[in-house]
Amino acid sequence: MRMTIGLVKMNRRGLRAGFTLIEILLVIVIILLLAGALVVFVLPQQQGAEKNTTKLLLSQVGSALDTYRLNMGHYPTEQEGGLEALMKKPTFENERMGEKWSGPYLKPGTKLDDPWGHKLKYELVDRTAETGDGAKTILPYKLSSVGPDGQQDTDDDIRVATGEEDKESSTTATK
Repeated sequence: MRMTIGLVKMNRRGLRAGFTLIEILLVIVIILLLAGALVVFVLPQQQGAEKNTTKLLLSQVGSALDTYRLNMGHYPTEQEGGLEALMKKPTFENERMGEKWSGPYLKPGTKLDDPWGHKLKYELVDRTAETGDGAKTILPYKLSSVGPDGQQDTDDDIRVATGEEDKESSTTATK
């Protein structure tokens, strides 16, 4: 008899040890609220980080372009491979030009893509605009990323400020 009473008490305790459906649903709702808050606060931070990463990459590539110009006497042309000339030595018709190349000008493994998977845009521009005193104020190239939307010449493009006229568009495009 004592044994049967002990078994009955154990069964009642065993039934009460689990969670009710309401308790489980409450925990799920709390987890979903925390996940929603995480998405709301982290997603804008990620977008800002992608833009900052792109700005840093463009700055790094701009410095590499300037170093290339110091060594070679000109910025890389399309015939030399454009931005690829910063990573691997182009073939030059003039052997002396090939000896001047002292790259790679970017760290090995550097990808010339923005965080959204688009290639960086590099274009040599023949700019003969001069100020009144004859000094050139703008660089002879355009370096940019098409931004998150992948469309060129939109508000979300990220550009390297190459001179006085581009500084305004660069700051408005990156805000």
